Amino acid sequence: MTEAQFLQKLIFWRREIHKNPELGGQEFKTKKLIEKTLKEFGIPYKKISKTGILAFLNRSKSANDPCIALRADMDALPLNEISKKNYASKNPGIMHACGHDAHVAMLLGACLKLSQTKDLKGTVKFFFQPNEEGAGGAKELIQEGVMQNPKVNGIFGLHVNPRLSSGKIGLKSGPLMAAVDQFEIKIFGNGGHAAYPHEGKDALLIGAEIVQALQTIVSRKIDPVEPCVVTVGTFQSGSRYNILAGDATLTGTVRTLSEKIHRKIPKLIHQIVQGICKAHQARFKISYNILGSVLSNHKEMTELAKDTAQELFGKECVEELEKPSMGGEDFAEYLKIASGCFIYLGVGKNENEPMFPWHHPQFDLDESSLPKGADLLAGIAKKFLKC
Repeated sequence: MTEAQFLQKLIFWRREIHKNPELGGQEFKTKKLIEKTLKEFGIPYKKISKTGILAFLNRSKSANDPCIALRADMDALPLNEISKKNYASKNPGIMHACGHDAHVAMLLGACLKLSQTKDLKGTVKFFFQPNEEGAGGAKELIQEGVMQNPKVNGIFGLHVNPRLSSGKIGLKSGPLMAAVDQFEIKIFGNGGHAAYPHEGKDALLIGAEIVQALQTIVSRKIDPVEPCVVTVGTFQSGSRYNILAGDATLTGTVRTLSEKIHRKIPKLIHQIVQGICKAHQARFKISYNILGSVLSNHKEMTELAKDTAQELFGKECVEELEKPSMGGEDFAEYLKIASGCFIYLGVGKNENEPMFPWHHPQFDLDESSLPKGADLLAGIAKKFLKC
């Protein structure tokens, strides 16, 4: 297969998935495309969970042979796509705005390349993972046993990055992405007529104070050199312009890179909410959920990925990243079990075209970078297995 033919395959897979985006746990059409393609390649696989797939190439001659896993996420986002492209989403309110369509295409490309490699000396597992955006997919696959039988010794994943020039490989050892928490704050005041606010307990006003006060966590209660984000994303309160709001609900997210700070934030949120509600004689309820851990790349695996990228594409194509991202990724769950590395692939378009960030309704990517992602994943597997 020529390089041009390989690129066209990757583009075809990516666009088919992009046209038919599916939310986490509902990736049925995506799963069918993956299954059909794996059958064409002659690669064995089994269904994992409702929509996940575990494919594998087992060339082990002994129980001591190494096992590497390569992972791609499959799900889309609840977002209306704004695009005139012929491969735009056919499903209103759902869009691949984070590049998971490209991730699946590149992992299928790596499957094809590795299936044609005769001198593999171990096992390669391919995780097609559902529900990354919901932060439950990785844990579900781990519970299904994908990291065992045989035990995974190293795991690698790849994510497109529109902030990097097309074809650039972005790498960083240590913390790369943040822990992700979610909170909900319910405030119970006492409604009434807006003309007589002194007779009630205005939950909207109380909520507004809480929104403001929560920002003091980062500005006044956390060491300034410690990365931390506290964001209130929704604020729902009130029913009419002349009715005092009897209740309010706030939801938001917390992002941290330090486990010490991670443990501290819920206590600080509780203290602030409790103090403000007590001052207004209102009741409250807080729900706090830890959705994901800090994604921290292992040094040896990052070096392996770097060496592979430089050998394949040259030193100029590799960019060592200085700063981590406050975005989250449930690939972190796999790194709790096995050493590994999460890699960025630049997909930024040329200067004449606008660059839209992840989760934007006009997000798109430079498809010419797709073969590099597939080749890198396949090359890492070969190097790990010492082919």
